[in-house]
Amino acid sequence: MKILLAGTYPEGTADKFRAMLPGHDIYTAETQEQYDAVTDCEIVVVRVLKTPEKTLADKSALKAVIRWGAGYDSVDIEAAGKRGVKVANTPGVNSYAVAELAVGLMLSVNRRIDANARQCRAGVWDRNTYAKRSATLNHKKVGIIGGGNIGRRVAKIVQALGAEVVYYDVFRLPEDTEKAYGMRFVTLEELLESADVVSIHVPLLDGTRHMIGRGELARMKPNAVIVNTARGGLIDDEALAEAVSAGKLGGAGLDCVENEDLASNPLKDFDNVVITPHVGGTSNDLAEEMVPAISEAIKKFCETGELDHTVNKEFLA
Repeated sequence: MKILLAGTYPEGTADKFRAMLPGHDIYTAETQEQYDAVTDCEIVVVRVLKTPEKTLADKSALKAVIRWGAGYDSVDIEAAGKRGVKVANTPGVNSYAVAELAVGLMLSVNRRIDANARQCRAGVWDRNTYAKRSATLNHKKVGIIGGGNIGRRVAKIVQALGAEVVYYDVFRLPEDTEKAYGMRFVTLEELLESADVVSIHVPLLDGTRHMIGRGELARMKPNAVIVNTARGGLIDDEALAEAVSAGKLGGAGLDCVENEDLASNPLKDFDNVVITPHVGGTSNDLAEEMVPAISEAIKKFCETGELDHTVNKEFLA
């Protein structure tokens, strides 16, 4: 099989795939333009880059697209399905990485780590300004929106820091799972009104776009912090900027934003907002987990035609 690695990956990733998939032709395309131009690939492993219909159009040999990570909104799954191309994700494999960053953002905003560090870099040793506005997670309530792999991992970490966890999901977890992870189910309204920290872990769908808008932000405590490591578009950026500017929110930790043109995004200007460039699911050591998982999926697909975690079954021709 000709297997294309589309996007940028941790150093040595291609060689790791070659070692695990001998006999297959592994090659790379780092930019969107390079990815779009490839026509002879049979399997694509894609990270960061987008896979719209136009990218699929000239890939007549393509049989499968596998996302490096859980999210797949960057792939036109309907267009792929109509071409008989299976699309799969790799849920849970990088959940620990995303969860770690989510908690890191909680701590950075609550303890004003980023703001204090910027003062120190500017040559200012000031122990008071931001300390007066800082808070710990101990004895606080963390509200998790989305009870999947990442949300459950976050729950375990913040409980180790002394926090209570409530969660909301359109699909409630089984009772034994709730008990195992110490997560108490509440309505979205109760979560927003009672949580000191709200952490979002849901996919971006038509039904979840702007699920946190002006009305939802108005329900939150004035000192609450909101964290989004899932997808830009889940929070209304404009409404969030208004709430922070008006002092109606304690701050935000964002690994993704709706408006990635930061020059025109007012959220970057607040000292109680920390933004990172959607790196939650990325770390240099992640390949140690991801490459074996994807390689096993490819082996099974080549042998049986079955692709684990296929997300576009309803569109397959």
